Amino acid sequence: MDNYTTEVVREGLSFGEGPRWHEDRLWYSDFYRRAIFSMAPDGSDERREHTVDAQPSGLGWLPGGDLLCASMTDHRVLRFADAATTTFADISEYCGFWANDLVVSASGFTYVGDFGFDLHLVLKEQGIEGLLASPPPTTNLVVLDPEGAVVQVVDDMAFPNGSVITPDGKTLIVGETMRNRLTAFDVAENGTLANRRVWAPLEFVTTDGICLDADGQVWVATAITNQCLRVKEGGEVTAAVTATQMAFACMLGGEDRRTLYVMTAPDSSRFDIADVTLAKIETARVSTPGSGLP
Repeated sequence: MDNYTTEVVREGLSFGEGPRWHEDRLWYSDFYRRAIFSMAPDGSDERREHTVDAQPSGLGWLPGGDLLCASMTDHRVLRFADAATTTFADISEYCGFWANDLVVSASGFTYVGDFGFDLHLVLKEQGIEGLLASPPPTTNLVVLDPEGAVVQVVDDMAFPNGSVITPDGKTLIVGETMRNRLTAFDVAENGTLANRRVWAPLEFVTTDGICLDADGQVWVATAITNQCLRVKEGGEVTAAVTATQMAFACMLGGEDRRTLYVMTAPDSSRFDIADVTLAKIETARVSTPGSGLP
């Protein structure tokens, strides 16, 4: 198994999420600075691209170039076009708690999940033991068409989180954080999902943000540890990247797409880190370039 360690390229984030490689820059959300940012590949030149008062999370681009963002606490997907910010979709009736990560397909379909329950409050009041004592509520994965209409709602998802689409556009892989696994679906031409299956069981791995490489393996940020794991279909771990603090999301970028950008923080809880800037962006050079979406 290959093992890598990171170097820190940017500090001063509050909680970075949703990293995406787009137009030669790393784009990302910062929950508690309430904005979408981009930066140069070496971590310099951070730019505030858009403000999102209700906290930004997952990011993706429609085929025409408009940016979509999950707006967490008001359960919307926002659309940024030219200088205007509009509501692309209101998914509040399908959310158990905050809207979270999303991915947009090459044909413009959006797949967006939510927490399902107030994770931070449960951990604050009951601790990890309380969380594990009984299964928390499940929630939905919502499928939006290129105009923002809901075309499918997939239920019984246990904290649907990081998502990727294979280069052929035919498979969606979603991390189910509270089931410690990656779950796959077949993607139809009309964007709907079928043939739900376990892509990789990952015992004791709290799956968070993910990205796909050219070998068809998935890099998984593990959320409660300081590692990202490279995983084959079936669950074999083939590589690990060790960061300086907990790893919550990752993205392959850089000129050759072989730089793994890792979003790290000491915690994710709004009760502990919303008012501090201890989160970082860290990088490691890996052997296989990125592929697919995002």
